Amino acid sequence: MNLLRHALRIAALTLLLAFLLAPQKFAPLFAPFAHNGAPPIYDQGDLLALALAHLGTVCLAALASTLVAVSLGVLVTRPGGVQFLPLSRTLVNVGQTFPPVAVLALAVPLVGFGLAPTLIALFAYGLLPIFENTLVALRTCPPLVLEAASAMGMSPWQRLKSVELPLALPLILEGVRLSLVINIGTATIGSTVAAKGLGEVIIAGLLSGNDAFILQGGLLTGLMAILLYDAMRVMEQRVCRVRPEF
Repeated sequence: MNLLRHALRIAALTLLLAFLLAPQKFAPLFAPFAHNGAPPIYDQGDLLALALAHLGTVCLAALASTLVAVSLGVLVTRPGGVQFLPLSRTLVNVGQTFPPVAVLALAVPLVGFGLAPTLIALFAYGLLPIFENTLVALRTCPPLVLEAASAMGMSPWQRLKSVELPLALPLILEGVRLSLVINIGTATIGSTVAAKGLGEVIIAGLLSGNDAFILQGGLLTGLMAILLYDAMRVMEQRVCRVRPEF
């Protein structure tokens, strides 16, 4: 089973790279979806550049979401920060309460068109899974392990850095994985405000009635999400083998 999974992973990555590097070779596959002489392969931009910009936007937003969500999770699990839990939950739920399109609409008048409003929308949308996973992970650290760390003379900061966060890391990474995969698809809406990404391909297909473009944008986005999900899962498995030393 592991061998098959590894083979499928390599095949998916190879297919993605092959299409991004030489998309015209796949023209016969998409030709049936292009009508009235429309081009079967997106030709209004470099697909590789768009895919890298799309991935870069998602990863940058995820990095910001992770820093804020984990910091909030640590804060509200400390004795002095418990009272901020309701406020923190309200803040991280804003991204899920307001759809990303609504966040874009609010952000554009403030920061203009382009990358910035898209980052704001993805940042807000990605906070909740990371925050909740951090909260659960830190709250469920084994009490005996924490007592042992305190008995060894560790300060609260040392215990957090050397014991709690390493134990919580697999679950935190699971939240990051979920946030990343959700935002890979969500980031396509960024093209409506002139952000570079695979949404350009889908929008071009919708505007021109070219199903081939829509299919390409959807398939590329889906394949990237699957590969990113798989890469994060492998990372989580490796992290789970690590045990804190104290």
